[in-house]
Amino acid sequence: MDELDINPPGGAKFKPQAWKTHRDLLEQFEASLKKGREVLQKTTDDHLLNTKWRMLAGGKLMSEQPRYVAIRDGVLNHMAHHRGQLTVYLRLNEEKVPAIYGPSADEGKG
Repeated sequence: MDELDINPPGGAKFKPQAWKTHRDLLEQFEASLKKGREVLQKTTDDHLLNTKWRMLAGGKLMSEQPRYVAIRDGVLNHMAHHRGQLTVYLRLNEEKVPAIYGPSADEGKG
């Protein structure tokens, strides 16, 4: 896709797949990962460097970047944000925080 509208006029056309078990979720994750790898392996440097990807909200342009920047920012860098959210969630629920980027302060605690 060349763009994504996170709030498209007329409503979203994308419907997430339903899952009932952790196995269903992991199977969907693995299938998506495989598809993503296949797409990246088939692309070219020229396509990544010289074509734009756009994010819209309600038809309004929010961001436009070269594809490689959108992949780096929207996928790779954005994971750090969600890992941060996960650590806050775990702390609020008095759970141990696992090692994410090196040792955690909780490692070695009973």
